Amino acid sequence: MGGTYLLRRLVQAILTIVGIVVLNFFLFRMMPGSPERILLRNPHLTQETVDAARARWGLDEPVPVQLVKYLAATAQGDFGYSFQYRGQPVGEVIGNRMWPTIILVGIAEVIAIIFGLALGAYSGWKRGGNVDRVGNGVSLVLYSMPYFVIGMPLIIIFAAELGWFPTSGMLTPGATYASPMDQLLDFLHHLVLPLLTVSLGLIGGYSILMRSAIIETRTEDYVTTAKAKGLSENRIVRHHAFPNALLPTVTIIAINLGYVVAGVLTAEIIFNWPGLGTLTYQALSVRDFPVLQGVFLILSIAVVMANLGADLLYGVLDPRVRT
Repeated sequence: MGGTYLLRRLVQAILTIVGIVVLNFFLFRMMPGSPERILLRNPHLTQETVDAARARWGLDEPVPVQLVKYLAATAQGDFGYSFQYRGQPVGEVIGNRMWPTIILVGIAEVIAIIFGLALGAYSGWKRGGNVDRVGNGVSLVLYSMPYFVIGMPLIIIFAAELGWFPTSGMLTPGATYASPMDQLLDFLHHLVLPLLTVSLGLIGGYSILMRSAIIETRTEDYVTTAKAKGLSENRIVRHHAFPNALLPTVTIIAINLGYVVAGVLTAEIIFNWPGLGTLTYQALSVRDFPVLQGVFLILSIAVVMANLGADLLYGVLDPRVRT
C-alpha cells in the first residue's frame, strides 16, 4: 500500500475527528432546557443554589472559555464528570456500560454477516428461484423494519406468551449463582432476544447487498471463462464470484456500523439492556451533557476508525483505489 494513500486517509480521519469534537461541544448545548434545574428536580431552588451548581459544573463561564477547556480536556482523555451520577467521571460511567453494547453489537454483526452474505450470495446466483423470491422478500421486510418493531413481537411471543426468555435486563435481579457457569448461562438466556432482534435487522441489509453484487458478477468475463473451463458452480461461486462481490460489501459493512449502533440504542431501551443505549436515554432525560458528549464522541470516533479500516482494507483488496 502506497504511503501517499495511507497518509491521505489518516489526515482525512484526523480532520473528521477534530470536526466531530467541535460539533460535539455545541450540539448538546443547543438542546432546550437547563441541566442544573432538571437534575436537581426542585422548582423552588434559590438563585444562589443554581449559581453554585452552574459554577461547580463550569456552566457559568463564557462559551469560548468552555470550548477551550473542553478541547484541552478531551485531548487528554478527560470527558469531565457526570451530572446525573453526582460527580463520577464520565469515562467510568461509559466504561461500565460499553461492554454490554460491544458484546451485543459484535455477536450480532458476526451472525448477520455470515448468514446475510450467504443468503444473498445463494439468492443472487440462483436468481429467480424459490429461495431467491422468499429470501429477497424476507430480507426487504427485515431491512425496512426498525429494531424496536422487530423486538416487540419477539417479547410478546417468546417472553410474555411462551415464557421462554426474560423480557428485559442482562441478569436476573437479586439472583445468586452457585458458579460462574450459572451466571454465564443466565446472561446468555437474557441475551437471546436482544441478539435475535439486532441480527435479524442486519441480515436483511447484508443479504440484499450481496445479492446485487453477485448478480453483477454473473455477467463478468472471468465467470464466463470459469464456466467454459467446466468448473463446478460451487467452485465458481466460492473462488470467483463471491470474493469479487465482497469488495463493495467491505465499505458498506463499515459504514453500516454507525447505523447499527444507532439502532442498537433503541433495541437496548426496549429490552432494558444495560449498555450505551439505556445510558444515552437516561442522560437525555436529565440533560447530562458530559455523558452525552462522551457517548457521542466515542461512537463517532468508532465509526470514523471503522471507515478508515475499510478504506485501508479496500486498498489492499483492490489496488485501483490507491491511484
